[in-house]
Amino acid sequence: MMTMDLALQGRRVLITAGTKGVGKAVFTLFRDNGARVLTTARSRPAEVPEAQFVAADLTSVEGCNTVVDAVNARLGGVDIIVHVLGGSSAPGGGFAALGEEEWQRELSLNLMPAVRLDRALLPAMLVQGEGVIIHVTSIQHELPLPESTTAYAAAKAALSTYSKSLSKEVTPKGVRVVRVSPGWIETEASVALAERLATQAGTDYEGGKQIIMDSLGGIPLGRPAKPQEVANLIAFLASPLAASISGTEYVIDGGTVPTA
Repeated sequence: MMTMDLALQGRRVLITAGTKGVGKAVFTLFRDNGARVLTTARSRPAEVPEAQFVAADLTSVEGCNTVVDAVNARLGGVDIIVHVLGGSSAPGGGFAALGEEEWQRELSLNLMPAVRLDRALLPAMLVQGEGVIIHVTSIQHELPLPESTTAYAAAKAALSTYSKSLSKEVTPKGVRVVRVSPGWIETEASVALAERLATQAGTDYEGGKQIIMDSLGGIPLGRPAKPQEVANLIAFLASPLAASISGTEYVIDGGTVPTA
């Protein structure tokens, strides 16, 4: 747990995909620091209070509109938006395995929810003259894996470029826009992947983790990041402690990307 005072008490915060993995860690950290938090996913787990949750499919226009309505009705607007939503279900097999549906699915999940929610919520942030938007991208937009992540990496690259352009437009008006670019994170989904690879290779969980790290070209730190570590970075960047930071991308990957 981060112990420094982040001055987040009473801040109105929207966190997408806040029920699992990094999103859950971000949701918990902001809540524990006194923020007024609303999160969203397709269904609510029992541990997330109903008052802090809105059920919506953010890959659709209607789902994004549902979240915007909930933010305005329950929070009266927003001070901080953290776009954690993302992922990939595209098959392996390189470019030839990616048809129209796969490309649309990756863009609908990894780019368009952030675009739609920003478009709806940012005008009020500009009126109040302050706010923070954090887009969670991925090192895959710099280090794509051609066998399996081409469409995901391209969608995250689009999100990163969109974020940079947005920051140049709105930072002079008081709204900071920052990107956080994680490498491999030890979430529930990645644990399941490592276990599956371990079973296929006839090894244990640590062996499965090593298979993933090898596929990334190695992680100098020797392990994936923890969700809480990524959440700590996001909370700092969203706080007044980072008041002069905007337009930049912060990589948290244990040294995976081999260039600065």
